[in-house]
Amino acid sequence: MPNIALDAVDRRILEVLQQEARIPNVALAERVHLSPSPCLRRVRELERSGVIQRYVALLNPLALGLTVSVFIQVALEKQVESALEAFERAIRERPEVMECYLMTGEADYLLRVVVPDVPSLERFIVDFLSKVPGVGNIKSSFALKQVKYNTALPL
Repeated sequence: MPNIALDAVDRRILEVLQQEARIPNVALAERVHLSPSPCLRRVRELERSGVIQRYVALLNPLALGLTVSVFIQVALEKQVESALEAFERAIRERPEVMECYLMTGEADYLLRVVVPDVPSLERFIVDFLSKVPGVGNIKSSFALKQVKYNTALPL
């Protein structure tokens, strides 16, 4: 997707929506100093162009009993396209994997996994991750404390 040219009003709309996605259009229009119709047109264009991908509710993992957050580095035996595709396909199916990145450096992938407890993590690693074809090495690091978590992109 090419970069979309955004003016100051588009940026204000995006800043507000990143903090308060369920804001009514009339209130959004007031906040960005537009009338409702042009504001709604701009939001629809941001959606159509792919700048706004979707709207979500952010949940508190601790309130849901998901108290263990782990970063897992995975090195594959071979970095060939078929192995990369197979690993990525398998990872996409796992709901406890919150994020997965193809990396440079020692590890091929970095995962962020959220589970309720250490036995659940053990099951994830032993029963699933270690059995994905092509996985060569797995290293885990527990997050002790979340210092910063932000979903809003810098505009």
